Amino acid sequence: MREVAGGGRIGGYVNRLGYLPRWLLLGVVIGVIAGLGAVVFYLALDYSTRLLLGHLGGYDIPEAVGDGGDPGSAGFQRPWAIPLIACTGALVSAWLIARFAPEAEGHGTDDAIEAVHTDPRRIRGRAIVVKTVASALTIGSGGSGGREGPAAQISAGFGSLLTRRLDLSDDDGRIAVSLGIGAGIGAIFGAPLGGAVLAASIGYRKDFDYTVLVPGFIASAAAYAVFGSILGFDPLFGHVAADFRFDHAALLLWFVVLGVLSAGVGYLYARTFYGIRAVTADLPGGRIVKPALGGLAVGLLGLALPQVLSSGYGWAQKATVTDTLMALPLWLVLVVPFAKILATGLSIGTGGSGGIFGPGVVIGAFVGAALWRLGEAVDAPGLPESPGVFVVVGMMACFGSVAHVPLAVLLMVAEMTGSFSVVPGAMVAVGLAYLLITRTDVSIYAAQRMDRESAAAERARRGAGGDS
Repeated sequence: MREVAGGGRIGGYVNRLGYLPRWLLLGVVIGVIAGLGAVVFYLALDYSTRLLLGHLGGYDIPEAVGDGGDPGSAGFQRPWAIPLIACTGALVSAWLIARFAPEAEGHGTDDAIEAVHTDPRRIRGRAIVVKTVASALTIGSGGSGGREGPAAQISAGFGSLLTRRLDLSDDDGRIAVSLGIGAGIGAIFGAPLGGAVLAASIGYRKDFDYTVLVPGFIASAAAYAVFGSILGFDPLFGHVAADFRFDHAALLLWFVVLGVLSAGVGYLYARTFYGIRAVTADLPGGRIVKPALGGLAVGLLGLALPQVLSSGYGWAQKATVTDTLMALPLWLVLVVPFAKILATGLSIGTGGSGGIFGPGVVIGAFVGAALWRLGEAVDAPGLPESPGVFVVVGMMACFGSVAHVPLAVLLMVAEMTGSFSVVPGAMVAVGLAYLLITRTDVSIYAAQRMDRESAAAERARRGAGGDS
């Protein structure tokens, strides 16, 4: 009699494969789905943004070079409509989540990380659909969020589905979900190398899962190939600081300052985000009302500071160029990082749906831009001629430190900006910012475990409790 293993014949076949052929096969499959999922969400978000903010609100948000490079509207045609649209988008998004998939609330990456550590089979298929639609509505209506969270949850959810259908072991399931996180984020940002490293490091604050790295190369490359073949391979922010050369050691002092500032702002970002989430949980009102009120507040804030609306990548792009950065008042450049922190907390921390990586990149970009503007105002010695290098390194240091994934974010931003020439200085800023953050107990991803050893001990305790 022919014996059929758990997961059917296909599952039995996959489970009998050796390490290399198994992860070559699963890595390609997860990568292809991650790339397609990223394409679907990118197009859904683009359509909702053009419909809600563009057509109904009469406001076109600035776009990064890789998104088309539209400079955006000079002002609001119907300013009264912006808060109403942001409120309504958040309201409908929150209703969908509460009605169909409560686990799709928030930024999504934490739920995927938690699946890695607790049960890689736990992510439901419906959560993927709800997350896609809800995030497109939240961000497309002006909510401050990033597109990486939904992309990660889509592909991590597929990794979870494969784990169930093929009856993969728990260890293989954890790798599959981790691959989904890295491949999804790497695809939608056009950063496959960074996505692979992210897959191996995002689950831990002080560790790195080397078993995920090689499969991560396969999955992220496949996802990038699929996404780029459909939507293009250009870096999200074009080639920023492409002519920068690290040619004198005095520049290191600027990167030291930028690293310290980035750590401080990153710390504030995490504290504010989780502070707003904690306060919101204690306030009266249901899971639908609170995100709607948060959306209304962001819409009102956006009338004064349009930089906080939606993803903000186009404004980060403007900050990389001297002419467009100098066109912004100095006070505005200084305020934007803090306003974006507040807007992200109000949009996602209240229960809305969207990523927190993207806003972190924009926050870091304006930290770098603010430092350059202050240095330029006093004619400080050793200041680079263009703000682009500070903007890029600020992106890396601010989020890479508070997310406890410094190497992954350094690589991702270098790929997103085509700016590998800034890496020597970035290593100083990112390394210092990360060391400062590790002196605290703060992380933007609450589901991260300290290291692999503590995560394994937690699973052992859970298993012993289940057996008793």
